[in-house]
Amino acid sequence: MKVMKFGGTSVGKAERMFQVKDLISQDTEPKIVVLSALSGTTNTLVAIGDAMSNGNKENAKQLIDQLHAHYNDFINTLLSNEQIKLKAEKLINEHFDFLNIITKISFNEALNKDILAQGELMSTKLFSCYLEQEGQTHLLVPALDFMSIDANDEPQVLDIRTKLAKVLQQHKDINLFITQGYICKNARGEVDNLKRGGSDYSASLIAAAVDASVCEIWTDIDGMHNNDPRIVQSTKPVEHLSFDEAAELAYFGAKILHPASIWPAQQFKIPVKLLNTMQPEAKGTIILERADTNGVKAVAAKDGIVMLKIKSSRMLLAYGFLRKIFEVFEKYKTSIDMVTTSEVAVSVTIDNTAHLEQIAKELAPLGELEVLDVQTIIAVVGNKLATEKELLANLFGSLKHVTINMVSYGGSLHNVSILVPTREKNACLKALNKGLFGLD
Repeated sequence: MKVMKFGGTSVGKAERMFQVKDLISQDTEPKIVVLSALSGTTNTLVAIGDAMSNGNKENAKQLIDQLHAHYNDFINTLLSNEQIKLKAEKLINEHFDFLNIITKISFNEALNKDILAQGELMSTKLFSCYLEQEGQTHLLVPALDFMSIDANDEPQVLDIRTKLAKVLQQHKDINLFITQGYICKNARGEVDNLKRGGSDYSASLIAAAVDASVCEIWTDIDGMHNNDPRIVQSTKPVEHLSFDEAAELAYFGAKILHPASIWPAQQFKIPVKLLNTMQPEAKGTIILERADTNGVKAVAAKDGIVMLKIKSSRMLLAYGFLRKIFEVFEKYKTSIDMVTTSEVAVSVTIDNTAHLEQIAKELAPLGELEVLDVQTIIAVVGNKLATEKELLANLFGSLKHVTINMVSYGGSLHNVSILVPTREKNACLKALNKGLFGLD
């Protein structure tokens, strides 16, 4: 059995759904197809939730009506069978009835999670209607029946495996299953989600749960590129990555893959393929347990970084100084991306600034505190980079005109990270593309 996940742009137009149907029909291997919401839907649902949170029910109602009109147009293009079209309209109307009801009741965060779940629920129901029209035997399996997270927002892999195995056992005659990405139930039994980009995570968790032959992630890009194609013109897809390399790239900014989605596939050794719905003939990128070659594979950039530098002469030979610093970040559940130390200073970077003010207040008594915001981490990723003697020379030789505020090297065999001002990110990526890959 294989798992095929299609992102919002892959189902964002009726014509795209036609393509998805063709792609899932190319072989007879049993499949679980995971769908995101139609492109733009989640952004609108977020805006509806924000409007409700701010008490602007009139704006929320306007957004709901606009989205409803979009879905009605989508149905008219997607479906030609009048009976099935009426069925689809009824299904979608039920979701918009719910959205309209929420404008008349008190708003809370649990209700907001219900709002955000509507996109995936609607996209899968529409695709199911289309498959029914085309005579394609399938089963729509609600993700809320099997996808769950615990009190720490961690997926319950064994529970997911047990529930999915039961569904597959009960429907041995079915070779095609459709389900939602992103959405789940939390430890309280409420509707929740796996955060932005969580459909990739859903697909990887499902692939691990059913011991899939492969987990295919279909987007509008032909694989993981060696640099950001939105900034650097001459990029190329990377055909082969290890799980470790892919995890570094995903975490440090490669938008094609959700960072958390690597872990389940890696744990259960499920190959992951990154493919392009618009160019299905392209090779894309395959992610396997082992790297095929050593050296630099790709560069990624992560924005929204803040550096905190704690400088104190008391740190010299001071037992427990680092522990005191890290306990502050642990207290506020704020993860650290990069760390560097010297005899008298510690520098760290974070990407979550929700508790920055409290963190800075508690770090201040430990020494002189410097906070540097609007920074970007540039991650140079590949296999066994520490063994590449010319790497650092090429890397820093390429960046002689770029301001470098921090460097992390040696903590990972697969990553050299540098911190630069965000205003210099584009110049940095272009310089690295030329210095490391010989591409302008």
